[in-house]
Amino acid sequence: MFHDTVYIEKRGGILMKEISLYIHIPFCKQKCLYCDFPSYAGKEILIDEYIESLNKEILQKGKDYIISSIFIGGGTPSYLNDDNLNKLLSALNKLNLKDDLEFTVECNPGTLNASNLEIMKKYNVNRLSMGLQSTKDNILKNIGRVHNYEQFKENYFLARKIGFRNINVDLMFGLPDQTVNEWKESLEEIVKLNPEHISAYSLIIEEGTCFYDLYEKDKLKLPSEDEERLMYSYTKKILNNHGYHQYEISNFSKAGNECFHNKAYWKCNEYLGLGVSASSFIDKKRIKNIDNIREYIKRINNNESVEDEIHVNDMKDDIEEFMFMGFRMIEGISIDYFKERFNKNIYEVYKEVIEKNINEGLLIYDSGKLYLSSKGIELSNYVMSDFILT
Repeated sequence: MFHDTVYIEKRGGILMKEISLYIHIPFCKQKCLYCDFPSYAGKEILIDEYIESLNKEILQKGKDYIISSIFIGGGTPSYLNDDNLNKLLSALNKLNLKDDLEFTVECNPGTLNASNLEIMKKYNVNRLSMGLQSTKDNILKNIGRVHNYEQFKENYFLARKIGFRNINVDLMFGLPDQTVNEWKESLEEIVKLNPEHISAYSLIIEEGTCFYDLYEKDKLKLPSEDEERLMYSYTKKILNNHGYHQYEISNFSKAGNECFHNKAYWKCNEYLGLGVSASSFIDKKRIKNIDNIREYIKRINNNESVEDEIHVNDMKDDIEEFMFMGFRMIEGISIDYFKERFNKNIYEVYKEVIEKNINEGLLIYDSGKLYLSSKGIELSNYVMSDFILT
């Protein structure tokens, strides 16, 4: 039998489940050339109605839970005007929030100012995630970003001045025309600013993006695989030398600043996703909302369901997801916790696969945990494909 970890807290005599909450804002000033997220430019006319509808969904579906973390993503949440930001954050603050709530808002450089930062501070936002991607203005332009590095620094220092003490900076490597030295310089520049958290992702060419079309036409000059591996190696070395602990394949933090919300995903804990295209994992169901903004607004106003897809996980799904997500974390997977969660010994399910990957130097077993080696991290997609159950 599947044993999920359910956290219950008592408030006013009512038992309530503790979950993480994701809120999706699908609006952008401009769509980045690599982006395959459900986000749209040129639909500003819908923002007012969308926020009203989103708040209805928040108050209806969020009221029955204790919220341990909130992540407002997009799109560009910081693109909202002050009135809509006020309305959204006010609605979220009406929910049952934990005292030690981690509350993150994604922000794009160039969209922050004293006014919206003060609003976030007023409504208990205590973590900003700033999508920089590169310190090189020519690269930012080539990937479709609407800001430059100077704007990022102005926004970053303003956030510090207003009192934000937990800031993540998103960076990307393996970008078109990006050299290894340019990537090193970006890392060395950012660590001087001393953010609490750095996410360093490699570019993935996703179908349906502008970059995919260019790639198919052989018009995208990307770094070689060896150069990309070297970029990742420098990432780990430079960030480690400056006090950043790697706790997930692409995520590094100062002590005590790991992202609680993202760890909830990687540990396959329950979460509620609200808004257009948002996904939830509740009571073994994976639920995805509809993608169309106008249809979402219409259904909310008509008290109709905005759920588009519902998949009920079986044991096979649960185990595969647990393995895939668990191996993303540097600490890996606890053998004892696998047994507790699934009432099975991990070797009953994966003995040959585990032994094969250990023998190939891709997995390490130590102190009751299985985790990827350095080589295994570089070949993580290959390793994880071995854990698909047939």
